[in-house]
Amino acid sequence: MTRIILLALCLGFSAPAVAAPPEKDEPFRPEAGKFPPLEKAHSYRGELVFVDHANRRGSIRVQGSGMFFRTDPHPFAMLPYGMVRYRGAPADLRDVPLGTVLHVRAFLPPDPKTSAVPVLPVNNKKQDANHNRGAGIFPAENHVLLLEDEPSHCLREGQVWKLKDVDVQNEAGMIVASREPKSGGNAKANEEKLTFDAATRIWRGRECLAVSDLIAEGIWPTNGKKSLGGQAVHLGIVWKPTPDGVFARFHVSDIWLDDAALQRATRNQTETHKAFIRSRWMPAWVDSVEYGKFGRATVTATLFGGMDATLYADFKKDVPAMMNAVENTLKHTHGAYGPAHMASRGSILDATKTKGEPPLGSSGIQIRFETDLIIEGLRPTRVVRVRPSTWPQVQVPREEYLEDGANLEERFPSPAIFPKY
Repeated sequence: MTRIILLALCLGFSAPAVAAPPEKDEPFRPEAGKFPPLEKAHSYRGELVFVDHANRRGSIRVQGSGMFFRTDPHPFAMLPYGMVRYRGAPADLRDVPLGTVLHVRAFLPPDPKTSAVPVLPVNNKKQDANHNRGAGIFPAENHVLLLEDEPSHCLREGQVWKLKDVDVQNEAGMIVASREPKSGGNAKANEEKLTFDAATRIWRGRECLAVSDLIAEGIWPTNGKKSLGGQAVHLGIVWKPTPDGVFARFHVSDIWLDDAALQRATRNQTETHKAFIRSRWMPAWVDSVEYGKFGRATVTATLFGGMDATLYADFKKDVPAMMNAVENTLKHTHGAYGPAHMASRGSILDATKTKGEPPLGSSGIQIRFETDLIIEGLRPTRVVRVRPSTWPQVQVPREEYLEDGANLEERFPSPAIFPKY
């Protein structure tokens, strides 16, 4: 082990800055019907290596203190109200390319009996994984409240990447940069070495440039080093296998040179997500149910957060709507006839916004929905999806619904595909 460390030092090993802050509290387990506080979440960072989008789960190679390439993928599942952010916009797991480096805020499984991924000992993040992989790479906190790529993380935290210098050889090379507050410098910011190559995309306004374009314009050198003077940009970061014995070095997939370029990417992703939600319906959970006679009921529900404002604007008083029971993976239940076939039909009596900033995962918008035939599954703390009448009525693909909503083992595939640690 001593020889490995000395070899790494001789070859210029530079570990990326670890994003996770020190732990302040004991592991936190969310409760049904309550949005957990973000400050109680465990934070980590890693590479997306597997996605099961239909079940809102996947695996991340978590960055730890050891050799990144030796780290086994770590399973995670999105909480029902868990949010994915890509390029500064709402996203579904299917939108995020494999290899993307993501920031994670996660908790213990709310109910270990129904977890869609393996349940681990609560202190697992403190265990050393051995084989030069280090500790912290298999945390028990694998139910995610917030999953965000590098631009989304920086926008939320008010940060940018400051480019110090670039070293170019044959349209590839190394960038030295640090993540710092946009409002001013940070003397404590750790510099990080990041690779780039001819496939790296550079965005400027409405242009998509290549490294060769920056060289042709004289902005970057044809070969050799050049100071970039702390140029503020946003970076898309991925991981690729690294030569020269460097065990953990990340790669730049995209560079956004100005705000206009990133805003354009954000807008495109926002439109992609809006179309997706309209076809799958807005997720929410039931706060309370007032039962009437002969199947009538009034359901109060809180819409989940993280969506574009135009989606929430469609939930208005007197708008006809449908509400359908879904599983915690947000899959529709009640079989192949389609969500609309079994959904309760009625109208929205009112939609109100709570005062103050809602907790992450909540929109802060509560609706009251009246129906003359309530279905099983519309009960307090249960997850539902709601469709205003202005949204399209389409059939969802087979992998996105359950034949039997009571059978929690009907999944594609079962948790047995994951390794047991």
